[in-house]
Amino acid sequence: MSCHEDNLSSRTYSRQIVFRVAYTTYDGEVTSSSPEVRHRGAAGTSVEADLGWALGVVFKRYAKQAAAALDDVPGGPRGYQVLATTIAEGPKRQLDLAAQLGIDRTVMTYLLDDLEKAGLVQRHPDPADRRARLIDPTELGRKTLCDLEARLAEAESDVLGNLDEGERLVFRTLLQRVALRANSVDPLHNACDVAEDEELL
Repeated sequence: MSCHEDNLSSRTYSRQIVFRVAYTTYDGEVTSSSPEVRHRGAAGTSVEADLGWALGVVFKRYAKQAAAALDDVPGGPRGYQVLATTIAEGPKRQLDLAAQLGIDRTVMTYLLDDLEKAGLVQRHPDPADRRARLIDPTELGRKTLCDLEARLAEAESDVLGNLDEGERLVFRTLLQRVALRANSVDPLHNACDVAEDEELL
């Protein structure tokens, strides 16, 4: 099952970034450092027009909806990350996969145990180094990822629920332009960068 694999890598990569932030440092509070917002807050006026507030609220909603969509997957978002990465990029060595996803090696071992018991991945010796183990998704793992992608699409649709199709297209197009510009100024090389930057705030 291909599950539109030609576009799988870009879609799953962006979601991994969200999960890295949501399950590393996010504490559920939506705050803004904008002087304008602090001024309006002190004056008792609404902060709803502030960009930081809007981004924070949308992010919080999306993170919660996405987490619910992945609730029955072993490891939740981390299990999704393993499936998405190994299906989009091919079999990975266990230690390399742990480093790429920013998961502790011991935690990764238990996570893979659970995924393997569920029949979603399999571990086998690396032909290039018999001491290493390659993590390979099973056919059930591929089908499961397709199902997860559908659930996440529903979550995204729910977040954008008050926009019609035309408005959603405009919103995504404008947001992508802003994101590409931001990335050109401050490039994001991997999902861990966001979590690390978040810890500095």
